[in-house]
Amino acid sequence: MHLSFISTRGQAGLDAPSVTVEVHLSAGLPAFQVVGLGDSSSREIRSRVRAALISSHLKWPDFNITVNLTPAERVTPGTRFDLPIAMGLLVASQQLPRDAIEGREFIGELGLDGCLKPSRGALAAVLAAAQTGKTLCLAMEGSPHMANVEGSRLIAAPDLLSLCALLKADDPQLVSPQPTCPADTCDYPDLSQIRGQPLLYRALELAAAGGHHLLMSGSPGVGKTLAASVLPGLLPPIAPATQWEMWLIRDLVGLSRVSGPTFRAPHHSSSIAALMGGTAKALPGEISMAHGGVLFLDELTEFPRAVLNQLRQPLESGEITVTRAEHQHCYPARFQLVAAMNPCPCGLADNEDGSCRCSPDMIRRYRQGASGPLMDRIDLHVKLSKPCPEALLSTATTDNRSARLRERVAVTRERQLSRQGCLNRDLAGDNIVEVCALSTATRAGLIKALAALDVSARNAHRRLRVARTLADMAGEERVSMSHINTALSFREAP
Repeated sequence: MHLSFISTRGQAGLDAPSVTVEVHLSAGLPAFQVVGLGDSSSREIRSRVRAALISSHLKWPDFNITVNLTPAERVTPGTRFDLPIAMGLLVASQQLPRDAIEGREFIGELGLDGCLKPSRGALAAVLAAAQTGKTLCLAMEGSPHMANVEGSRLIAAPDLLSLCALLKADDPQLVSPQPTCPADTCDYPDLSQIRGQPLLYRALELAAAGGHHLLMSGSPGVGKTLAASVLPGLLPPIAPATQWEMWLIRDLVGLSRVSGPTFRAPHHSSSIAALMGGTAKALPGEISMAHGGVLFLDELTEFPRAVLNQLRQPLESGEITVTRAEHQHCYPARFQLVAAMNPCPCGLADNEDGSCRCSPDMIRRYRQGASGPLMDRIDLHVKLSKPCPEALLSTATTDNRSARLRERVAVTRERQLSRQGCLNRDLAGDNIVEVCALSTATRAGLIKALAALDVSARNAHRRLRVARTLADMAGEERVSMSHINTALSFREAP
């Protein structure tokens, strides 16, 4: 019977649903057609697979070839189906025994010389195959890292002919796991590089300890960009579940896998699709690629207002749903936002020499680039001034301040997770007052301060979250009025 069924995996966001490739060879004029795909897509697949078979010294079947990918709603046109289609042709034409494909799935792109190339989203296929107990056959490149998936069984080969030889063996050798190398860990600037900015030191520690979002305002050159790049190095190791989600996202967009918090800094000309996710395939954007790490928006007010407003919902929920005409995928987006802006269009409004020539109306329009609801969701607002020359020219320290601070941050975060199961940044409104354990006097003082400042309910809750983090950093069970006052001072408008 000239018929074969090959198991493979499609792509649906971070999931890899099961897809079956059906290959049928019938008598008649030689032809090739993939059911459900246009003529151009069928010709592309035929050209790649035919060249790969011939280059691998295998025979191209001279039959009327019909290929069906089922279920059709799980199929997204792409090169990941090259390998399963080639395997289906070999089995249907009896060049490969049927027991070679039993209990195995196939995914990968074929080169014209028969080499096997990795496909985007292969890590999701490895996870799905491991959950079903199947052995996955894929390209050699990147397979040792993917073998770290618990329960995975991988067969990897550099080319199609080598894979066929492995499948014919009685006991094919599986890929051995390869642990993450230290070189895969991101290297960020040390905290000691920031000099003469004690307020910025405190803000960075507070942001790292509670996962709070941070906005820095100051003249050009005061250290805003450097501070943002230091913050990921202050964060403790990522939880395993979050690390796998980050790897899945990076694998889907074609980025190499790294360990530890990531740092993403999109340009202010980025579109909504680039920042939030989009394109025809509804791929993840910058906020998802910053999942578990830091998203840095430099020159915040230079971003289009419509783009910034899209951040409000992900900041609250920690996820983003990307919808397109044929696709709708939900991606994790629990990142730490760090933003920077100048005090005015020319950036010299804070200079004492009066060199700024911006009118009050120009400054007002410039600061209105970021909407009130977005600013309300940023926990810490810090206004920076120029450091003194003596501090800038001081002798550099040799100790690793980031490492020491990271240890304190880890202890503080562990205290939060053991108490409420989440960071203070993610505390729900109903639980904030209970977790803060305010005394009667502190509660009265907080009510008086909030009434005088006339803040929104969201703003009040966020200030309580910051106060809770301050108390955790000090190792205190109750939030005192001093913590409240410090939290209020970190929310002054820039």
